[in-house]
Amino acid sequence: MTAYPKPPFPKQAQPVPGSQKKMDPYPDCGEQSYKGSGRLDGKIALITGADSGIGRAVAIAFAREGADVAVAYLNEDEDAQETARWVEQAGRQCLLLPGDLAQKAHCQALVDKTVERFGRIDVLVNNAAFQMTHEHFEDIPDEEWVMTFDVNITAIFRLCQAALKHMKPGSSIINTSSVNSDMPKPTLLPYATTKGAIANFTAGLGQMLGPKNIRVNCVAPGPIWTPLIVSTMPDEEVQNFGGQTPLGRPGQPVEVAPIYVLLASDEASYITGQRYGITGGKPML
Repeated sequence: MTAYPKPPFPKQAQPVPGSQKKMDPYPDCGEQSYKGSGRLDGKIALITGADSGIGRAVAIAFAREGADVAVAYLNEDEDAQETARWVEQAGRQCLLLPGDLAQKAHCQALVDKTVERFGRIDVLVNNAAFQMTHEHFEDIPDEEWVMTFDVNITAIFRLCQAALKHMKPGSSIINTSSVNSDMPKPTLLPYATTKGAIANFTAGLGQMLGPKNIRVNCVAPGPIWTPLIVSTMPDEEVQNFGGQTPLGRPGQPVEVAPIYVLLASDEASYITGQRYGITGGKPML
């Protein structure tokens, strides 16, 4: 609880989508610390937004638990190659899949290429997200609103539909929601709105897919130190990020990964349609 950095952090604005290698302090994605125990032996996982941050931490954890991983990302090639290096160092295969999730054809291609390489999908992790900060409602561009929905929720719908035919009983879908799903931060209005939609989508789809024995859950992180933060928030918020939580700091990606491992594993065989908060002590409704 006290091993990780607390704010204030240095000023470090980056252009969207941000680069993990340029962050100070450097996020801990479990590169040196996560220890696997075979909980996902032989599974195939497709993870979006896995070049950095939470997605990278999940990819590393899954690989060390025995899964082969397809890493979907936008265009952060250097970060994605670093993720692949850690996956392969764990003795697992890694497939890198760059492209824009806002495009319907790319969502289908992600599934097709994963199945072409690995034969099936056992775990789908919908983690990629876009956000921008706006102080005033009237300043939100229409095209940004649409893109936020396309990336954050419509892509999840499309990926789930495309992947479902390649998922067998016992498979798992894990969506990344947010503490904003029921406690929306007004300056992140489009993002927060999509995160509420993800929580609702998860609860409904979990019920729909229950008879197929395919589980659907979501994780709701609080303030986690990732490139999304330094590339989309004002300097002052970045400098003090996570300081208002009961633990007094932001979470590190490695601290979020274990709940994804649990939900992907057969140990979670009776868990579906649920949302799990990883918030540093901030209550959720």
